[in-house]
Amino acid sequence: MAADAGSAWPVLSIEAANKKLAEPGTPLAVSEGVIDGVEMKYYSEAPPTLRFLIEASALHGDRDFLVYEDERASFSSHLKAVAHLARALKDDFGVEKGDRIAIVMRNYPQWSVSFFAALSIGAIATPMNSWWTGEELEYGLNNAGVKVAIVDPQIFERVREHLDDLPDLKSIIIARETEEERNDPRVHNLETIIGETNDWGKLDAISLPEIALAPDDDATLMYTSGTTGKPKGALATHRAVISNFLNSMTCQARMFLRRGEQPPEPDPDEQRASLLAIPFFHATGSFAVLIPTMLQGNKIISMYKWDAGKALPIIEREKVSTIGGVPAIAWQVLEHPDRDKYDLSSIQVVSYGGAPSAPELVSTIKKRFPDAQPGNGWGMTETCATVTLNLGEDYIHRPDSAGAPPLAVDLKIMSPEGEELPPGEVGELWCKSPSNCKSYWNRPDATAETFRDGWVVTGDLARIDEEGFLYLVDRAKDMLIRGGENIYCIEVESALYDHPAVMDAAVVGIPHKVLGEEVGAVVQLKPGKTVTQDELRAHVASQLAAFKVPVEIQFQDEPLPRNANGKILKPDLRTRFSPRS
Repeated sequence: MAADAGSAWPVLSIEAANKKLAEPGTPLAVSEGVIDGVEMKYYSEAPPTLRFLIEASALHGDRDFLVYEDERASFSSHLKAVAHLARALKDDFGVEKGDRIAIVMRNYPQWSVSFFAALSIGAIATPMNSWWTGEELEYGLNNAGVKVAIVDPQIFERVREHLDDLPDLKSIIIARETEEERNDPRVHNLETIIGETNDWGKLDAISLPEIALAPDDDATLMYTSGTTGKPKGALATHRAVISNFLNSMTCQARMFLRRGEQPPEPDPDEQRASLLAIPFFHATGSFAVLIPTMLQGNKIISMYKWDAGKALPIIEREKVSTIGGVPAIAWQVLEHPDRDKYDLSSIQVVSYGGAPSAPELVSTIKKRFPDAQPGNGWGMTETCATVTLNLGEDYIHRPDSAGAPPLAVDLKIMSPEGEELPPGEVGELWCKSPSNCKSYWNRPDATAETFRDGWVVTGDLARIDEEGFLYLVDRAKDMLIRGGENIYCIEVESALYDHPAVMDAAVVGIPHKVLGEEVGAVVQLKPGKTVTQDELRAHVASQLAAFKVPVEIQFQDEPLPRNANGKILKPDLRTRFSPRS
């Protein structure tokens, strides 16, 4: 893009800045080689494994790492807890390299300890959605063949009645337990192993168990909904998860080069603080926030449940520098009526992704927080979160773009006939990156459809301009995103069809200023049958998590509109719903 009149920006093109950052010998150097049988660009100076990052966190000492209400864990105390849990998992629970360990709980400090303990011993850390119902959790635990699940008491209550149907699950460890006795030999208490959060610093300093790990060993199994309505486990290696934050670091450093500045060296005396408003079980929460924060010696503040009004005093008290996650979070802080009652001057970055965002959000951020840098990006579970970031002046000039990829990432736009399209043409987005997952767990059919010779077939419709900036147009897959949560329409439609009064049903997204989209449905009832909207919503709620329940259901007597192939014309149905705010 040409510089503004009277301005030298941009000093470097995207291509030139990417190449400069990827030069040999630099921290973000990019090389080419064969990874898992595929010719691939990769970060040659990357840390070898996530265990390496865990051990390196000791360098940050007594700095705060995790803050939750009145609980604080420093880097050193967190590492002690990780080491004690890692040893217990290996020695007492029989966890071996490649075993799956599920982590299912709210954003408590114990989530991080469980996640890193699993990774440190070569197990496959398997986060699961803490909003799932008992039936959904049963499916995920069985699909992954989980050996040990680390959960909070609320999750345990959802899983309890399904224990007899989980033959592979040998042990359940409950964090933050309040009951004295569970009377089940498979159930254990996490605090008997590592103690309370504020007491982790009193644990003996022990080393992590010895284990041989390599960059391309399996590391995480992150669940994402599929077009069949059943969640799919995206399997990622240590290299892939680490490459995610190197993608981010490249895009951030590129912003400075585009200005004609050198990327700043880290200030050892400065500690940034992020208010985490999204779950750790999201790829964004764990891959794009938790792991980079640990690497950089920064601080994460989490809440029991996101509430913008309660967040404002936290931002002031903890001097939070980064907020965001999804556009909903940014909007809620920007428009909260109590915003001016608190000192929010510490905010330096307002970043988000994972849901559609209106270009007006950029101008609103600059108006309310003149010194803050807005940022948006694109990625998905199958790419281990971040692929592109749009920051600073690039974002201000292209507020409808998700940014340009770093040199290690290849993007292309494909036609339905399988031909690569030229710049500006709309087609399906494909992504090739060292941060890509390798497969779907136990789903060879879905793997063959999505993972092709190192490329992830994203299902997103997009275009790429001449400079490489990505613009998302729509989703080829039938999915909507509510506040960052993926909801596949077929799953909700199946629940609607399950009601005896329903003949036909279609689910569409209703535009929402804060959440991006909400769930709407159009239903045709069987002749002579009646059901109210509330009754039908309650029926869906009995089968699916609350965020998947339609907020509005419209009824009609005539058949739903379809094309010649019998496919429901959902664009026609979307026009029936008024945007919500």
